[in-house]
Amino acid sequence: RRGRATRGEGGAGAARSSSLPSPLPLPSLRRAGSLRRRPRSVWRAGGGHRRRAGGGEQPPAMPVGAGGERRPRGGWGSGVADALRLVLPLQAASSWLSMSCYQEDFFKEYLKMLANIIILSLLICISLAFWIVSMTASTYYGNLRPISPWRWLFSVTVPLVIATQGVKKKSLDHSGALGGLVVGFILTVANYSFFTSLLVFFVTSSKLTKWKKDIKKRIDSEYKEGGQRNWLQVFCNGGVPTELAILYMIESGPGEIPIDFSKQYTASWMCLSLLGALACSAGDTWASEIGSVMSKSQPRLITTWEKVPVGTNGGITLVGLLSSLLGGMAVGTAYFITQLIFVSDLDVSAPQWPIVVFGAAAGLLGSIVDSYLGATMQYSGFDKNTGMVVNHQTKDSKHISGKPILDNNAVNLFSSVLIALALPGVAWCFWPRG
Repeated sequence: RRGRATRGEGGAGAARSSSLPSPLPLPSLRRAGSLRRRPRSVWRAGGGHRRRAGGGEQPPAMPVGAGGERRPRGGWGSGVADALRLVLPLQAASSWLSMSCYQEDFFKEYLKMLANIIILSLLICISLAFWIVSMTASTYYGNLRPISPWRWLFSVTVPLVIATQGVKKKSLDHSGALGGLVVGFILTVANYSFFTSLLVFFVTSSKLTKWKKDIKKRIDSEYKEGGQRNWLQVFCNGGVPTELAILYMIESGPGEIPIDFSKQYTASWMCLSLLGALACSAGDTWASEIGSVMSKSQPRLITTWEKVPVGTNGGITLVGLLSSLLGGMAVGTAYFITQLIFVSDLDVSAPQWPIVVFGAAAGLLGSIVDSYLGATMQYSGFDKNTGMVVNHQTKDSKHISGKPILDNNAVNLFSSVLIALALPGVAWCFWPRG
């Protein structure tokens, strides 16, 4: 009807005149109604409810909110308002949670930084205390060289960091970390060449233990994730070098010296003995970790030359022997490079390159000695249930070789002792004179 208000969609209205040729589509009608001012005669304030000025039925009252405010009923406006009421508290809660997480992370980082500062301060105090003791002993006895505070600090800090990383990467358990800290501290104080040789042995052995671990789990009944060496394993491999380092400090004091039998026979003998023990342990570890997974041929028992299952104590392969030689050479190379860096009088001393050859020989011979002791004095049996070689006798195991006299740790200890005692004398015969 002309001249009368019509009801629009969503609470919006417009007065249509007769001049319009045809009804507008719904979206156009909304736009037209939104652009035209609502007459007072038609609309009154009331949140979009239309009412005739001249009378008629009163519009329904607007709903009242919880706080007493009036809010429109229906339409897209009320939906947006409801959505905002839900979204805004969620955004506020999310912001609060993010700020809380940020504050918590900041607090953790602050505590970590504070702990590192405290530990560093304690290490400095410990190194200074050791330095004071060494100065006092040097003054009292008169023939001992004092150890610098920087050497004390390095000897305490670096082994502590390495032991901590070993625990995190499961190369050591907690008892093994304490044992490694003692061994590393003594070797580092005595000679930096001792420290680098020990470091190369530990790092390479840990990496090789984790290498191809899926295969090793199927052939080794005592395999542990990462190695997780305990204090007994640490001292069986590092006990002989630790004792030799102490004897070296008693003989010539802490510091690096060139290996020269013509000038310093006893100190040179101790250095090669310590290097031989570490190279023996490295060669045995490299042979076990590489040869067991890389060899294409079946191992042969070193005593009878019979073929034995993989993992048998005393079983050797060509790949394992070459690996033991490379392991000893790696330790000898680390010792040789450290000598070039820290020893100042190399030009007037005997050549140092035979150190690398000595390390390779110690690694190879140490692996052979270890295999012989394992084949004769360590039990090896094949368990039919698991299909693996075991080191202790069970009702389901079939004997392969050896007697249950020594375990693996004892075999490693005896091997390193034999190499440490035998090879320096042989090296003296062939060592070039300065």
